[in-house]
Amino acid sequence: MFFFEQYMKRNKIILVSLIITFCIAIFWFIFSSDLKGVIQSDSEPIHHYIFTEVLKGNIDENGMVNYNGVFEKKDKLDEYLSLLSSHHPNISWTKKEQKAYWINAYNAFTIQLVLNNYPLKSIKDLGGIIYRVNTSWDIEFIEIEGQLYDLNDIEHNILRSNYADPRIHFALNCASISCPALRFEAYEALTLDDQLNSAGKQFLADSTKNRISKDEIEISRVFSWFTSDFTQDGELIDFLNKFSPVEIFEDADIDYLEYNWKLNEY
Repeated sequence: MFFFEQYMKRNKIILVSLIITFCIAIFWFIFSSDLKGVIQSDSEPIHHYIFTEVLKGNIDENGMVNYNGVFEKKDKLDEYLSLLSSHHPNISWTKKEQKAYWINAYNAFTIQLVLNNYPLKSIKDLGGIIYRVNTSWDIEFIEIEGQLYDLNDIEHNILRSNYADPRIHFALNCASISCPALRFEAYEALTLDDQLNSAGKQFLADSTKNRISKDEIEISRVFSWFTSDFTQDGELIDFLNKFSPVEIFEDADIDYLEYNWKLNEY
């Protein structure tokens, strides 16, 4: 009888431990998913043509923005932001659907932030100077199915953390002159790779943001700030040569241009 009681007691301890471990695993999955931008939602993937309608006619050949023109389409912008806010990506979405969603969300909510404070000289004027604490990119004004986000959440905690695709840096527009150009169209899952590659080539070919020759390059500070993203599979110059208008020598001198944070408006 004693051994039977000990056996049952030991099994109960094992069972309780297994239940606790299982609960912790479930909790961590849900919690970590929320942190990384994928929650338990039944939303379906969306198309982003409404955002394209907002951008159309308000982006010049250099990617500068006519914010007054965008304001005239504010009803369309609000419609698109409402669509984003009611369709949070979930695990049923493909990676490309999720990635396109978050890139467009970053750009569209950045435009909203500018319009809500327009006119202004720089988006940096809207926040403090402590990075990841109180800057303009740390303002929690984005609500998506009950989850609050700031722009840094989307860029760092979701896009950079989940997808490990350095091309996102060619797509995110921080409403500043030195940022990669805002495209005249939204990003869509079906054309995402072509759009990101095109954005990379456009960025590297823009002499106001990158000055490239075979043996000497002056490039955007984006490549300095996020070096680890661009060197996942090789050296920085190897990555640049995928998009550069000229082939850069491996031993080329590298320097970084000053970043212009003035508003990207025309």
